[in-house]
Amino acid sequence: MEKRKLKAKYSGTLRLHWAWSVGLALTLFLLTGVLLWQNTRSGIIALVYSVLYMTVVLLVYFRLKPRILRDMVRFAGGYGQVQRELLENLDLPSAILEPDGRVVWMNQAMADLTGRERDFHRSIGTIIPEINSGTLPVDDRERELAVRLQDRLLTAHIRRADIDGLVDSTDLLDREGENDYLYMVCLFDETELQRLNTENRDQKVVVGLIYIDNYEEVMDRTDEVHQSLLNVMVERKISKYLATVDGLVKKLEKDKYFVVITRKNLDALREDRFSILDGVKTTNIGNDQTMTISIGIGTGGKTLAENYEFARSAIEMALGRGGDQAVIKNDEGTEFYGGKSLAGERNTRVRARVKAQALRDLILTKDRVVTMGHSRTDMDSFGAAIGVVRAAMTVDKPVHVVLGDMNPNIRGWVERFRESRDYPADLFITHEEAVRLVGPGTAVVVVDTNRPSMTECREILAMTPAVVVLDHHRQTTETIENAALSYIEPNASSACEMIAEILQYFEDNVRLRNLEADCMYAGIIIDTNNFVAKTGVRTFEAAAYLRRNGADVTRVRKALRDDMDSYKARADAVRSAEAYMGCYAISILRADGLENPSVVGAQAANELLNIIGVKASFVVTPIDGKVFISARSIDELNVQLVMERLGGGGHLNIAGAQLPDLTAEEAVERIRQVLKEMTEEGAI
Repeated sequence: MEKRKLKAKYSGTLRLHWAWSVGLALTLFLLTGVLLWQNTRSGIIALVYSVLYMTVVLLVYFRLKPRILRDMVRFAGGYGQVQRELLENLDLPSAILEPDGRVVWMNQAMADLTGRERDFHRSIGTIIPEINSGTLPVDDRERELAVRLQDRLLTAHIRRADIDGLVDSTDLLDREGENDYLYMVCLFDETELQRLNTENRDQKVVVGLIYIDNYEEVMDRTDEVHQSLLNVMVERKISKYLATVDGLVKKLEKDKYFVVITRKNLDALREDRFSILDGVKTTNIGNDQTMTISIGIGTGGKTLAENYEFARSAIEMALGRGGDQAVIKNDEGTEFYGGKSLAGERNTRVRARVKAQALRDLILTKDRVVTMGHSRTDMDSFGAAIGVVRAAMTVDKPVHVVLGDMNPNIRGWVERFRESRDYPADLFITHEEAVRLVGPGTAVVVVDTNRPSMTECREILAMTPAVVVLDHHRQTTETIENAALSYIEPNASSACEMIAEILQYFEDNVRLRNLEADCMYAGIIIDTNNFVAKTGVRTFEAAAYLRRNGADVTRVRKALRDDMDSYKARADAVRSAEAYMGCYAISILRADGLENPSVVGAQAANELLNIIGVKASFVVTPIDGKVFISARSIDELNVQLVMERLGGGGHLNIAGAQLPDLTAEEAVERIRQVLKEMTEEGAI
């Protein structure tokens, strides 16, 4: 019987190893030839040695080849078994899945973790819902998913393994389609890592600043006997509140505090929605005016210094929005809390006088002045711009007003200025002309807005370092950066009121012409709804100043009259209004045939406030593919907070927003959702 032997050939590195052995033997024969030529006796000895060496090499090659191959096969089998045992007993939970997510195989660690038997062959989604056919990688070779199993936080590393070569190399399987593959899933337990990360995050230091908004005003209206007591009570409330979250408080000045807390305790303040804001307002020992505070908190910075800068920016924003609120600023964005109540009016005009002098000094150093308001300039924005025109003409500086699409409400006023010989022909310029005129020697004065995206011509803001911002709206996260002069007074009723105050301190004997005074007076009337909304002592003082300069109530009233279509549309919007949650009036104004529908919508919102029980009104006006929302309130709701949720802003009781790509009905539903969410959160 023929004896069968293992027949195979060496290949790869092993074949190269034997080839070197043969090659070295051949070099010995070359050396033997050289020795024979030099010395016959030495050459013969070398030849005998070379023959013996070559014989041994060939004998080893042919005689030991089967044994070597058997040992290699035996080792390969043992090595594969070791690999299998290692994978079976690996502490890392692992499993192999079919393309549809069905488990083909799992190791013991995976079985122990999931509580399943190793012969479990159902979908892995029944164990770990996060891993399913929709989350398995198809185009990508691998993917990582955060999953939760019982109380463990895991990271699932999923890798796709193609098995095309394996199928093609065996006769046991036939291919039915293209791209045969399996998935290898490995689970990494990151519960402890997540715990340590959370603990590290919670222990990070957060820096805060607390300012008393109206310290001087309250103290001036409190008798001396109670001043110290009031001061101590407010300080004690602040210290006691922060002590509940292990915070450190240090008094910097009579009305300023420095605060240090941990990030974990900041989350507690978030959940509490900074109840200290209301706590300080309830402090009353006979004082006529209640104190309010503003809080600015900086977090998320890489250093304490960066957190402090965030806190400074946050407190400035809180004050710029009228105070009585908390602002949290980090490297990702800004959060707002509070700001529900009306801000107390500032009785002092010191700030207005300082800003007026600074504005005068700035204008004097420039060649010309260009002023503009927000896009679709309204009466308040236009009147404020005209006030800036008078200031520039007083110091003999060329001045221009940037106007884009003409608002129908101001068209008549613009024509009156153009017809007057008291003003240059180029007083009103287009966007293109503004871009050509503005340069480093130009002072750009922005009125009635502090948001660059809302300005009439945003491009010119970057063309000069001398940008001035004069506005009465509360600040948002979007601001005009690097302004040379910024005067934002949310307590003012209108931009025209602010400009009227500035003109009184700009230069001695500034005299407005009748047309200018009428224009600014009309701006105050529009924004205050005939001196009803957001009106204070300084509002009437500004109106009195304009009256002394020739403003005529009769002329202004005639100029502000509505046409019949606008009046009917406003009345129809009021008639069709719905009462949502029993206290919010929501209506849709149909803009068909109206020349200025957004203004009519605002007027309808004002009218709805005259209904008993209405806390706030919202009028939706569809215009050219957009939806304009006018929001109004008296004193029970901060409509600015509501409009900010919709991407808008404004005042505490006068605000608005624009929503693109929505129908009027969809916008109404969005308002309902926001009101419901904010009520449930306690934000309003």
